[in-house]
Amino acid sequence: MNQILTVEQAISLALAEEMRRDPRVITFGEGTATKQHALATEFGAARVRNTPLAEGIIAGTAAGAAAMGLRPVVDLLFAPFLTLAMDAIVNSAGKLRYLSGGQFRFPMVVLAMTGAGWTVGGQHNHNLEAMFVHAPGLKVLMPSTPADFHGLLKAAIRDDNPVLMFVDMALLHTSGPVRTGGEALPIGRAEVRRPGRDVTLVAYAKTVGACLQAADELAGRGIEAEVIDLRSLKPLDEATVLDSLRGTGRLIAVHEAAAPCGLGAELIALASERGFGALKAAPLRLTGPDAPAPSSWVLEQAGIPQPRAIVQAAVQLCAGAQLEAVLA
Repeated sequence: MNQILTVEQAISLALAEEMRRDPRVITFGEGTATKQHALATEFGAARVRNTPLAEGIIAGTAAGAAAMGLRPVVDLLFAPFLTLAMDAIVNSAGKLRYLSGGQFRFPMVVLAMTGAGWTVGGQHNHNLEAMFVHAPGLKVLMPSTPADFHGLLKAAIRDDNPVLMFVDMALLHTSGPVRTGGEALPIGRAEVRRPGRDVTLVAYAKTVGACLQAADELAGRGIEAEVIDLRSLKPLDEATVLDSLRGTGRLIAVHEAAAPCGLGAELIALASERGFGALKAAPLRLTGPDAPAPSSWVLEQAGIPQPRAIVQAAVQLCAGAQLEAVLA
């Protein structure tokens, strides 16, 4: 049965369904029992609990619990504070399955909020997902719809590897259809949100919505944009991106995180190395600035890719083709 749920509700539903399905699933973190009151009531303090504000200890406890056979889901609230838990996540959970020769598994999920929209300032808003994409042994998810949060969280909980799920704050209260009791979605598979023939727009989290808005405007100008929602940043669905690029010949990578060593750079490298023959123009990336997030709505919005900027970039990228059509 489908329900209309917010992202926040979809996450809670996925947790409840997986905790009923598997008694090894536990959840704890900063305010977890308070925010997930229904889960705390249903499953009790042994499986749902609050923790001190101590990210390194939370992540370390999760890694230990996972190694001993539990399936912890931990909430570290704001993504910048993941830096306080890097050792447990990157050095322990991410590497010890390999270093132990497969003797240990680390089926743990780490949730963290990120992204502009709540004007929480630079210490609470920092899009650092690429840091974890760069760390071996970790999987990284950043969905855009309630249904994807629901299905991918279920998959993450069932995975035997550590998975980070970043929750874009601006999406928390957006709503959409979610299938109650629905199956887990495959990790590592992108979704084509809109087909097109002229330019490929690749995005994730809230920038998917910006790309869809831009695609609507571009259609009015005679440019058909294909919009790809990555959903999973690692593993990355390279095949879907390359298939689209072969059809359009043009690529624009759009994300809110800063440009240096970000997903946009990886996508452009993919296009250059494996899709060069299909390129009709140099690929572009639209990103946020390499600076801390401001505590101002106006400045915050000015720093992230907006539909108008995406439209302008796509028009410029397709200008050569439009000129050829006129001359023909």
